[in-house]
Formats: sequence, C-alpha cells, structure tokens
Amino acid sequence: MTELPSEYHRRLPYGERMSAEPLLGGPFFPFEGDLQVVPLADPVLPEPPRRGEEGDEPCGTCSDPDAWVIWRDEQWQLKTFEPRGLPFVAILEPREHLRLDNLPPELTATLGSLIQRVANAIRRIDSVGRTHFNRWGDGSEHFHLWFLARPLGMMQLRGAMIAAWDDILPNVPDEELEANARLVAAALVEDGGEAMGIGRG
Repeated sequence: MTELPSEYHRRLPYGERMSAEPLLGGPFFPFEGDLQVVPLADPVLPEPPRRGEEGDEPCGTCSDPDAWVIWRDEQWQLKTFEPRGLPFVAILEPREHLRLDNLPPELTATLGSLIQRVANAIRRIDSVGRTHFNRWGDGSEHFHLWFLARPLGMMQLRGAMIAAWDDILPNVPDEELEANARLVAAALVEDGGEAMGIGRG
C-alpha cells in the first residue's frame, strides 16, 4: 500500500467490511433487510485524473458544448440528460472550462442568484415539491452543480439518498422529460439567456 498521507487515513480499517447498521431503518434510506457494505478499499495515491485533466479523457462539455443543454446565457448553461427516475435532473456549469478553485470572482458572484433561479424554475414542474442541489467533483474537472427534483409529497426521498432513488425509480417517459425541460428553460429565459433544444447537440 502507498504510504498513507494523514492520521485520518492511518486509522481506517482497509480491507474490512463495516456495519450498515447506522443507515438501516433511517427514514430516508431506501434499502432494508440484509445489506453488506463492500470492504473499504486502500487509498489510490496519487489520485487518478478526472475527465478534462491531463491523462484522462477530454472534457465532455468542451468536446460537445451543445449536448443536452436546455438553457444558456453568456456565462452559464443548464443541461439535462436522458430520462431518469426523478421528474427532473440537471447540471449547471460555466460555459468556459473552469474548476471550482479557479472560478473568477465575477462569475462566482452570479452563482448564488443563478442557483436560486434554477431551483425556482424546476419547482414550476407540477410533480416537484423541492429542488435539491449539490456538487460532486470527482467525475469531471469542469465545475458543475447537480439539481435533483424531489417529487411532491414523497417525503421518503428527502436527503442525500435522493440520488440513489433517481437510479431506482422507473424512468419518466421521454415526452414528460421534454415537457419538463421546456418548462424549466422557459422559466429561466424570463430573467435572461436563451432556451435550447433538448438532446444531443
């Protein structure tokens, strides 16, 4: 094993299975019964590159900038994907290839109000109760925020496991996704930017 970089790393039980007990029976955990946690893997150091970094695939957003984009302005764009289990899932990203650590201050200053605009636009979908958003930055170097629409009244889908529910629930029909995407794009256009088509660029 590579030399472990910190005391945190050195105290973890690599190769062992930990108990799933802390999750079982929780109000938002979507599984029950016998559940086995995979053994904890050793750290990979140095970390492998992400898409867009040297040594991995080119940045998908920069290679195909129009793919799945439903709305954009001069700085930002919102994209959705093929149908999923939730009523609407989207990514907000800068049009320029930037990371979180090098977003220029003038772009960072617009992010808060844009998060609010996107969340409010998604809530116009009649099947949506709330809009969750978060950042996972391990797949692509290009900065992006995820938006996940929690269905109205489905309190079991609250919290971090909403992403798992997105994989578990039956996919929404194509025409419903397209209608939801058009509605979100039109709501965003009310305050600027332009609506785009849905699907691959």
